[in-house]
Amino acid sequence: MPTIAVKKLDEKAVLPTYGSVAAAGADLYALADGDVVIAPGETKFICTGLAMEIPEGYAGLIYARSGLACKRGLAPANKVGVIDSDYRGEVMVALHNHSSIAQTVAAGERIAQLVVAPFLKAEFLEAEELTDTVRGEGGFGSTGSK
Repeated sequence: MPTIAVKKLDEKAVLPTYGSVAAAGADLYALADGDVVIAPGETKFICTGLAMEIPEGYAGLIYARSGLACKRGLAPANKVGVIDSDYRGEVMVALHNHSSIAQTVAAGERIAQLVVAPFLKAEFLEAEELTDTVRGEGGFGSTGSK
């Protein structure tokens, strides 16, 4: 299990926590002086008050919390945020309100989840041709719906 060094940029910041023993994502908490209201269709950057040192070869992936997204329409605007191992700034969550009513995020509320995952770095080589497959160039539903 990798160890993540986390720096509190504000004494009120809350370190990420896992909601259960088998949880893949650690909850990130809103750091605000008061409630933050997000209008329908609006995106607001929510501070966490944390900076972290993701180990080399890993990325911090910021995903929606399922309850917040499905019940209140609040999810990261970029769908999945990526924290690179060389980033040392504050972790922010760009929450977008997909609902038709204003949503309030309270200070200290769990706003997203952080998954720390290894990744493979690829070398991209230009090619004149690619190998054939059965699927070929078929995309966007070309394999059927069932």
